[in-house]
Amino acid sequence: MPAAASLPAMTGKLRKRLIFDLSVALGGGTALGYAYWYGVHIPSVQRRDAFYAKLQSSKSEE
Repeated sequence: MPAAASLPAMTGKLRKRLIFDLSVALGGGTALGYAYWYGVHIPSVQRRDAFYAKLQSSKSEE
């Protein structure tokens, strides 16, 4: 009884899986990068800039 006759063909499965994995990794990484940039980085920079603007204005009033 030949063992190869009972196995399905695997043509293209590795390539499809690799493309899927790369697409998910790049898409997810980009989405998380944007979430960090606009959710954490930009607000912290705005808080820092507001602090230094307030400090500068209080020093100039003295």
